[in-house]
Amino acid sequence: MKNILLVIKGFFMGIANVIPGVSGGTIAIILGIYEEFISSISNLFKNFKNNLKFLIPVVLGMGIAIITTSKIVGYSYDHFPLPTLMFFVGLVFGGIPLIMKNVIGKKESKELSSYIIAILTFLLVIFMACYKILFSINGEVSFVSMNIIDYLILFVVGVVAAATMVVPGISGSLVLMILGYYYPIINTISGVLKNDVMHNLVVLLIFGIGVLIGILLISKLLELLFKNYSTKTYFGVLGFVYASIFAIPISACIELNSITINITQGLVSIVFLVLGTIISYKGEMKN
Repeated sequence: MKNILLVIKGFFMGIANVIPGVSGGTIAIILGIYEEFISSISNLFKNFKNNLKFLIPVVLGMGIAIITTSKIVGYSYDHFPLPTLMFFVGLVFGGIPLIMKNVIGKKESKELSSYIIAILTFLLVIFMACYKILFSINGEVSFVSMNIIDYLILFVVGVVAAATMVVPGISGSLVLMILGYYYPIINTISGVLKNDVMHNLVVLLIFGIGVLIGILLISKLLELLFKNYSTKTYFGVLGFVYASIFAIPISACIELNSITINITQGLVSIVFLVLGTIISYKGEMKN
């Protein structure tokens, strides 16, 4: 029964990692498995058997979610971009109170250095979202006719995205979107068994190895930061979260080039914004 519950919890973490703006780390906190998840990864070989017993069902659930939901997310972006984006923004906005609970009333919340950390992480995300405009980069990421450099970059992107997948409040999918790799990865996963199966599998294997290594590396760092600098770390997370509210539509507009907006689209988008906020807020307050 415990393993089934872990698979279910992993499934919800997987869904979060597919949706831009939603943090898998935040979902893990809500579900009560975050600390054990980080500890099991960072200390994998210290208690190998027990850690695997915990990680295998969680990772299995995440894998099932990523495979089954990638097509749905891709379809919604293609056909209903603005309402989908606003739903994601709502999910991020509704998650802010959960992060705030970790800084309100703490001694470090009155220190200037904490706010400087939040501002720096905020500016970092905004810069990442706008870098294509700032440097006049118009080319879209493509997995067609890849060379060794392209595969190496894909591996590094996997490491970076994975590092953010386990940080509370920071979305790995959002980072992929900002870097321009979100749609190509989603489309490759959803169409893995279609044209050029072998090439698709190689792309996903290299990206997957990067993800695995990224999670292993960041888990050690996270364990250290949250243990010794908990409040300041959460201030950094808050900077990422607040920036995500702006970065999601900015990066999506750059990738999609243009989004048609009319009265109907606007009203529906507002409804989805509110809906996403309520779902995220209510779900986290239950914790």
